[in-house]
Amino acid sequence: MKLNRKLVVLALSCAYASVALAGAVKESSDSVYKPTGKGWGELDLDAQSHAQKAATLRAQRSGNLTNQGGPVMTGPKNVYYIWYGSWDAASKNVLTNLGTHIGGSPYFNINTTYTNKAGTHVQNVVNYASSATDSGSLGTQLSDANIQTIVSNQITAGALPLDPNGIYFVLTDKNTTATSGFCTQYCGWHTNATINGQDIKYAFIGNPETQCASSCGASTPSPNNTPGADAMASILSHEMEETTTDPDGNAWYALSNGMENGDKCAWNFGATSTASNGATYNQTIGTMKYLIQQNWTLLPTQACAQHYP
Repeated sequence: MKLNRKLVVLALSCAYASVALAGAVKESSDSVYKPTGKGWGELDLDAQSHAQKAATLRAQRSGNLTNQGGPVMTGPKNVYYIWYGSWDAASKNVLTNLGTHIGGSPYFNINTTYTNKAGTHVQNVVNYASSATDSGSLGTQLSDANIQTIVSNQITAGALPLDPNGIYFVLTDKNTTATSGFCTQYCGWHTNATINGQDIKYAFIGNPETQCASSCGASTPSPNNTPGADAMASILSHEMEETTTDPDGNAWYALSNGMENGDKCAWNFGATSTASNGATYNQTIGTMKYLIQQNWTLLPTQACAQHYP
C-alpha cells in the first residue's frame, strides 16, 4: 500500500473553522510539497535532494493548483458504497441519492475544468454502480489497514467488482471510528492501493453524528433530518472530487502546501438557503437538499465555486 495517502480535513460548518486543518506544513528553504493525505503538505524528498530541480519548483509555487503530471480520472467514474456497521434506511437513502445524481450536476461539473497531462478534460459522469454491506467484521476501532482490508474483502468475495475506474467508499456508522485521527485530524480521506493487481481508489467517510458533530457535523437541523448522513454527504463529495483530480497524489495539488481541490474550499459553502425545516443548504441534487462545501474551479480563474459554469 502506498503510504502517501490523500486525506482531507473537512468540517461542515463555518462556525467550526478552528479545527479545519490539523498539523503544520513542514518547511525548508529548498522544499516542495506533496499531499500527505491528512490535510497538510510534506517535503518532496526526491525534489529536495536535487537542488536545481527544487529551485525551479520553488519559483513556481503559488496558492493555486498545478498539474504535476500524474493520472487524472478523466473518464466515467463508478461509485461503490460499502455500508459498514448498522445503518437506517433514511440515512442510506440520503447518501444513495447523492451517489446516484451527483454525476451530471452543475456542482460536479466544476471538475471538468481539470485535465490530464495530455489536456483531456474530466467528464461530468459519475455512475452509482453498486453497494455492499459489512455489518462490522473488524469491530468499531478501524486502523487504516483495516479500511483497506474491508475494500479488498468485498472485491475478493465478489460482492463488488474489481474496477480501476471505480471509487470505493467505506461509509462507517455512528459507532465506528478510524484510529488514525477521525474527528481530531480529519473527517474523511482517500487513497489508492494495489488490490488483485489493479490500482484501486478508495475512501474512508466517517459518521460524525454522535462522535464529533461540533467538528465534522452538518448544520442543526440537518437538511434531510439525518444528521450523520447529511454531514457525510459533504465529506463524500470532497473525497470524490479529490480522487477524480488527484487519485495517486501526484496530479492536481498546490505546491505551496500540498492541498488538493477539496482542501482549498473546506469550510467554504458560499451562498446558502433555508429549507422548510429550518436547515441551511446550498445544493439540490436529485430529490434532496444538501449542505456541501464548494469545490475549487480552475476556470475562469482559480477560486471556490458552487457550480460551473
